[in-house]
Amino acid sequence: MTDLFSPLTLRGTEVPNRVMVSPMCQYSCAGDGVATDWHQVHLGSRAVGGAGIVMTEAAAVEPRGRISPQDLGIWHREHADALAPVAQFIRGQGSVPAIQLAHAGRKASTAPPADGGHPVHDESEGGWTPRGPTDTPFPRDEPLETEALDREDIEEVIDAFARSAQLSLDAGFEVAEVHAAHGYLLHEFCSPVTNTREDDYGGDFEGRTRLVREVTGAVREVWPDDKPVFVRVSATDWLPDRESWTVEDTVRLAGDLADVGADLVDVSAGGIHPDQQVPDPDPHYQVPYAEAVREEHGEDIRVGAVGKITTAEGANDVVSDGHADLAILGREHLRDPYFTLHAADEFDRMDDVDVPVQYHRAF
Repeated sequence: MTDLFSPLTLRGTEVPNRVMVSPMCQYSCAGDGVATDWHQVHLGSRAVGGAGIVMTEAAAVEPRGRISPQDLGIWHREHADALAPVAQFIRGQGSVPAIQLAHAGRKASTAPPADGGHPVHDESEGGWTPRGPTDTPFPRDEPLETEALDREDIEEVIDAFARSAQLSLDAGFEVAEVHAAHGYLLHEFCSPVTNTREDDYGGDFEGRTRLVREVTGAVREVWPDDKPVFVRVSATDWLPDRESWTVEDTVRLAGDLADVGADLVDVSAGGIHPDQQVPDPDPHYQVPYAEAVREEHGEDIRVGAVGKITTAEGANDVVSDGHADLAILGREHLRDPYFTLHAADEFDRMDDVDVPVQYHRAF
């Protein structure tokens, strides 16, 4: 029986268990996208805690792809050099180091949430002009002027993802995840809410999903055949009152992503528009979205589930009941960096996890 402590083989990578640390923005860079000691300790602690996969926060593939001036980047050799010790430490604890490659699109150039999350208009404060599928800005009280990507710009974005994938590989990461969720650039192209283009990158489903397919294919070309590529998607825009991205679209897209070399879809939701109607966040409230993909595609593409997974029993149920192949935990890992070790202790499965020798006395 598959459970939370069953290994998962993805191409030539063996994940020791089914727990993944979700990408969580830390807003802790000095302003140039370079990882700091905070990233080493933050991510390293979760590896010490036993998670099968430890994934970085969104790492921007170009400066304008950051959500805030304090975001992590992976567009320059300096970024790779700063992240290499992080990846090495994660691997040294028996976890799989992973990185999320991202572009914030029209949601870029904002202050960190702790500073209010307001748009950063002034270049002197590190702001810039966001870019999206059209020049329509993200709806805010003070929206930022936004530029529409032309065909040449789109080619540059695809190249940026590929270049960042190579830098990530050089840094020692085993998994590359393409961020196509939460209202950021690739999601903006997929959703009819934000993509009203009339060229080959707009219009129908095929046109709107072309960019995420091409980006995923470009990352796959760079990434070694024995290492997996993930894609994070928003399963639904949560906008039932208008034409929008739906779970059915996500199920269809998952098959297309498998065709271009994706190994797992990391199924989240929302983020495209402030009008979204978020359901009550009951435990596991987004898990059915992942289950819908798994029911359609089986093992043709693996699935990760998110959404208020906070307990060892709940995380185990996600896997053992067949809802998804990975239980992906975000905020619970902030509360408990050692979630996986505590779960193993709770289930009397300590023989199935690698407890650091320095911590043996505690377990």
